[in-house]
Amino acid sequence: MRRKSTALVVATMVAATACSGGSGGGSGEIAAPPSDPAKVSGEITVLTNRSDQLADGTLKKYAEEFGKVYPGVKVKFEGLTDYEGETKIRMNTENYGDVLLIPNSLSRKQYPTFFAPLGKAGDLSAKFDYTDHATVDGQVYGLANIGVANGFVYNKAVWAKAGITDWPATPAQFVADLEKIRAKTAAVPYYTNYKDGWPLTNWTNAIGSPTCDPGSYDSLARTAEPWSRGSDLHTIDKLLYTVVDEKLTESDPTTTNWEDSKAQMGTGKIASMWLGSWAIGQIRAAAEAAGKDPDDIGFMPFPARKHGKFCSVLRPDYQYAVNVHSDKKTAARAWIDWYITKSGQAAAEGSISSVKGAPLPDTLKPFSDNDVTLIPQHQKNVTEVNAVDKASEIGITVQDYRQKLVDVARGAADGDMDSYFDELNGKWSEAQQTLGG
Repeated sequence: MRRKSTALVVATMVAATACSGGSGGGSGEIAAPPSDPAKVSGEITVLTNRSDQLADGTLKKYAEEFGKVYPGVKVKFEGLTDYEGETKIRMNTENYGDVLLIPNSLSRKQYPTFFAPLGKAGDLSAKFDYTDHATVDGQVYGLANIGVANGFVYNKAVWAKAGITDWPATPAQFVADLEKIRAKTAAVPYYTNYKDGWPLTNWTNAIGSPTCDPGSYDSLARTAEPWSRGSDLHTIDKLLYTVVDEKLTESDPTTTNWEDSKAQMGTGKIASMWLGSWAIGQIRAAAEAAGKDPDDIGFMPFPARKHGKFCSVLRPDYQYAVNVHSDKKTAARAWIDWYITKSGQAAAEGSISSVKGAPLPDTLKPFSDNDVTLIPQHQKNVTEVNAVDKASEIGITVQDYRQKLVDVARGAADGDMDSYFDELNGKWSEAQQTLGG
């Protein structure tokens, strides 16, 4: 993601859309699921962040299978490498595909401006998990294909070579383990993926893990200084800062590359990365493609325990939405429903299906075996949290503030950890006061 200010960009997007008028119906027009596949027709464009699946033909295969059910619909994909940044630019116009992933930078109250409602929350929540993350005034505006547990994807062979067999149980132990990896192997202990940016945003998904509190994210609406010692954000961001400060990461974070990092981890050149469980399958595939054992790729929770147990936050991955300006809403909705419920993509990649009742994938067996608690992230106060975040101009769900954290830690920006946390606390507290909190 590249942004000058989340508040500025989003405000521009809203203004542009409000003035555009648009064809294909207003925001109240529901993108309803089709009752008769034979009557659905048209060409739809699906924006995707899966440029790898576009290149290797996986998405084409899914489209071909979809076409057997909906022969009158043609699916065209547009792969965006910088999905967040490119989509935000596209959304200043009406041309942002027929189906897209809801950008992280949008606040939920803006969903009706950009997306067509998919149905009532009561109806869809009976079929799919995570609908509460995209519900506005009783209408659902996005459906997640998968749920995601959060943790460190790591190369077990590299960690074993360093003499590490147990998961670290504290941040200090995690850092000590990375130091062993640096001393005893040739691997980069931790890879930030700084340049691509979006992997840094995933650290926000650890909120709730250190305290094992599903309401931790919600509580930010009432917390004056979220980076105070003992808080989740302090624990999370201190760990990232320390890993960089101790030179346990790649030598030049400005040259990182996400696609390349998967292959590097698969071949043992990188020891660990903080990601969602969705990444396990991709990195195992990269290992196998390089002639390495895909089972070397494991997944561990955030290094903190509450009452003796690890906790991992469970939340939806990107949610699929229909462009409010699309004139192919029925075909767009057909693709979303088929892809989530019939394509088998979640199972094929070892992900957690959003379809209610689906079993956990084998990739999370280590979590089940070690009694890791999966906690859903509450979203009751997300509107208030987003309002404070927007007013503070920090952007806890986008990459910029953590890129600066990395820059401070590596000496490329002024200050130190404490001064930066004081700055963040000051902005957050001032925003709360401005909003009357």
